[in-house]
Amino acid sequence: MRARRLVAVASVALGLVALSGCRTEPGVAAYIGDQRVTEDQVTSILDEVREGLAASPATAPQADALLPARSQVVATLVLTDVCRKLSAEKGYQPQGQITPDQVAQQSGLPAGAAYPRKVAEFYTCLSGVPAGEQTAPTEKELSAVIAAGRSAGAIPPDVSDAEAAQQLDGAQLRSALATRKALADAVGGYDVTVNPRYRPLVFPLLSFKGDVAAISVPLGESGSSVTDISTPDADESVPVIEPSAAP
Repeated sequence: MRARRLVAVASVALGLVALSGCRTEPGVAAYIGDQRVTEDQVTSILDEVREGLAASPATAPQADALLPARSQVVATLVLTDVCRKLSAEKGYQPQGQITPDQVAQQSGLPAGAAYPRKVAEFYTCLSGVPAGEQTAPTEKELSAVIAAGRSAGAIPPDVSDAEAAQQLDGAQLRSALATRKALADAVGGYDVTVNPRYRPLVFPLLSFKGDVAAISVPLGESGSSVTDISTPDADESVPVIEPSAAP
């Protein structure tokens, strides 16, 4: 029995509320309290990545496929600011160090660009945020993870839902659920709003290879969501949840 490995990417999905009232300033992609993520910032980051990919013979042929989505950049900038605020307020210190080179190696993006640096900064910051006690999945949550795994081709057809649940419901899944709550609470406390063009703004907490998220946190929206972020390929005899330091 062979299956794709389910990989934790140590991040969070944001389905943030739409801009409303006076927080509709033109050219703003998102607000974190009184801070702004501007559309010009996002464009500049993407232009730099695009130029770096095009300049390298190794990445030029697949530049379009490697370029992060605009919403992905917005989410990264928002999450970095949220994590920075939370860490300063609570006195959290990073427990691990993620480098731009590590992000670049895994994602194929140019290491010297601002985007890999921001991704590395976010994951480094996130390593210091305590998730608290592990959270057992509800029946609905576990069913959703199994459905995502089947959609991704990570769970073989001859593996029953009961067998998949037993394999997947472990420490990594439960830690991810706890982290989701911790980060959702943090985002909710910092008056984060996002331009409607990016809703729902999502990052995966756990993701199967094949662009299918296993767990996400859609804030301000009902239900669950998936993202377009893939994870490294690996084969095991059973689907396993394994931590990963970078996306």
